[in-house]
Amino acid sequence: MNFNLVCGIETHVELNTLSKIFCGCSSAYGGEPNSRCCPICTGQPGALPFLNKKVISFAVRAGLALNCKISERVVLDRKNYFYPDLPKGYQISQHKTPLCKDGYILLDSGKRVNIKRLHIEEDAGKLVHDEGVTFIDYNRSGVPLIEIVTEPNVSSAEEAEEYISKLQEIMRGIGVSNCKMQEGGMRHDVNVSLKSDDGKIVGERCEIKNLNSIANVVKAIYCEQKRQSEALLKGEVLQRVTLRYDEKSAKTVQTRQKENENDYRYFPEPDCPIIKIEKEFIDEIAQSMPELPNQRLLRYIRELKIDENSAKKIYKYNGVCRFIEDTIKLGASVKNTVNLTVGCIFSHLESEDAKINFNICVTADSMAKLIALLDGKKINVTLAQTTLIKMLKSGKKLEECILPEQLSGLSDDELIKICARAISENAKAVADFKAGKQKALKALFGFIKKQSLGKADLIKAEKILLDLLK
Repeated sequence: MNFNLVCGIETHVELNTLSKIFCGCSSAYGGEPNSRCCPICTGQPGALPFLNKKVISFAVRAGLALNCKISERVVLDRKNYFYPDLPKGYQISQHKTPLCKDGYILLDSGKRVNIKRLHIEEDAGKLVHDEGVTFIDYNRSGVPLIEIVTEPNVSSAEEAEEYISKLQEIMRGIGVSNCKMQEGGMRHDVNVSLKSDDGKIVGERCEIKNLNSIANVVKAIYCEQKRQSEALLKGEVLQRVTLRYDEKSAKTVQTRQKENENDYRYFPEPDCPIIKIEKEFIDEIAQSMPELPNQRLLRYIRELKIDENSAKKIYKYNGVCRFIEDTIKLGASVKNTVNLTVGCIFSHLESEDAKINFNICVTADSMAKLIALLDGKKINVTLAQTTLIKMLKSGKKLEECILPEQLSGLSDDELIKICARAISENAKAVADFKAGKQKALKALFGFIKKQSLGKADLIKAEKILLDLLK
């Protein structure tokens, strides 16, 4: 008997506000333990919360980007539960009246992953376990979150992966969160159950908590789907439980029985008034919305005629895209701008975070001047690449990284002569090449680059060398 996956995803996204949701403490990541907290975010008696307006603005922006309907009121509720990282004994969240609802994300297949609700809430603190002792750091307590809850219409681990990737791109693209999963900026709870071929749900819905990477979401879904399938085939009765994914054993492990909604004893938050959201406020946010990543990707392919492979490498990085578009506005060709960015600058920016932050010492103006030389055929691609790499590494201006004599160009006759010298003065490399060692050509290329001051077109040089070496 076959069982099909029924999956819903709950994602917590930390917002990029400067201060916390209900107090003025810094919401920045890290810091000395318990150095960024106050009586309000640690729930001291008599301390009253006050709602950060920027949280509402960011949440509405996220809701609009996810095609949601926006509520006319902000109603906050207390979610009651006990855990050491929650000093108040309750979390201020939203229950019956989420700020945003009924949205969706469109997958590449055309399928919609429906978003049931998006609501605001405060984060809890952090437990640090060390050799049998547990410490509590309240720096994260009160950091503003939005929780985004899908309908259970995710049908495979691959769909879950695509949905989360697109959600991350959107949240970063509109500037509400950095979504750094390694810092807890985006965390996922995945609900898994199975249905038979006739569409009937079998067993119970189980929740895998606190998945901190897309890879682990995929692995956890596969593991839980397998666990439930094997149990059902054996005739076992599945319990509704909360699980964690153990990376070492690659298994889902039960942590406790799954809570029901009534266990949280939701009731309206008495210390926070109901806030009415004016239509003008929503319209103002809608008008200030930046271009969404998927819209940018289509524009790059259709309007700028960037090849799809290159467009997919750059479209999700806001800083990279601003740099490219600013360079093009200054007169640089689209093709050379994109090729040098992907080929040279991306090799200089080794990590994903470096591409997101995009902190380079080359300005769009300098890049445009370099590409003007390339577009005007005053330099070749090889020299443009080496010059850009020098600029990136040294922080020097274009004029300091390229010599005047390098701008004079190189005739075909001059290139032939340099290639002939490369062969006559590099006997070992020539012998190695003739013995079948293709890598020996690199030594000849190095000689040609040096003798030509980087002006040689290495594609032409290779053809000449191969003709001369016959």
